[in-house]
Amino acid sequence: MTPRTTVAVYVCTYRRNELLATCLKALAVAAHAADDIADVGVVVVDDNADGRAEAVVRDAGDDFPLGLHYVHVGKGNISLARNAGLEAAARRAEWVAMTDDDCQPDEQWIAELLATQRRGGYDAVTGPLRFTPPPDSPRWLREQPFFLIDYEEQRAAEIAYTNNSMIRSAFLTAHPEVRFDPSLGVVGGEDMVFYHQAIEAGLRIGYTPTAFVTSIDDATRTTYGHQIRYYTWLGNTEATTNRRLGHAGAGRLVGRGARRLLNALARPLERLAARQSPQWRYALAMCASAAGMILGAFGIELSHPGAR
Repeated sequence: MTPRTTVAVYVCTYRRNELLATCLKALAVAAHAADDIADVGVVVVDDNADGRAEAVVRDAGDDFPLGLHYVHVGKGNISLARNAGLEAAARRAEWVAMTDDDCQPDEQWIAELLATQRRGGYDAVTGPLRFTPPPDSPRWLREQPFFLIDYEEQRAAEIAYTNNSMIRSAFLTAHPEVRFDPSLGVVGGEDMVFYHQAIEAGLRIGYTPTAFVTSIDDATRTTYGHQIRYYTWLGNTEATTNRRLGHAGAGRLVGRGARRLLNALARPLERLAARQSPQWRYALAMCASAAGMILGAFGIELSHPGAR
């Protein structure tokens, strides 16, 4: 008989009350699906200065064996909010799971994370994030590969992400130095740095393709302007985290950005030669990513498009 365990899921939220409500409903379903192997609780960390998410938590009802808890931080810094979530969740359960307020976990999310952990004896488990553009989003957004994620590449990277992961509470207790960096709380990349530091401290991460969450986009993130800002930030935060971790210097990052730029410029021509749509919008977004990386190589750090 499989021994029961406890899982506390924490969700940081900022200006997304409607999406948070959807996320909490999905978590209730996932908690119920895992109730034969685990008692589950949820901690909502409100990073709004005005505490607006408290009403969502109050109205959601308590469908969790370990309770639905509210923590107000309100500093406008995602790293501080994530650290508060870690501490609150680790006090309540053997495992700390995490996802974002704009994500909808699958019904079997918690059960699959736990199953993978038990098979491999891991200290942490992660799964994929699926991007699904809204049905009323622009045609170009649905037809061009803005939302294409290479899950095999994600798995091979042996890293975890805060939108979909679970970590042993005892590891967090034993390693108080492994926390989210407040200096990255506005520019982003704090999750990459956190998990890289955890791996250096001995964390063993398992990957499962069956424990997935789906990103829920709203209308504000389906505009082309947002995509350009987002891709610029993606390239920039990739450079920032590489610099912070000491994985690459300025010269290497500039070279990587230049190669990305050349590939982006060549892509439409290659597609036209193959009698395919050139996908100019996506090519420009990749150029923006390259530009963001080159800026980051020189220490210029851009705020996240949804920065606090």
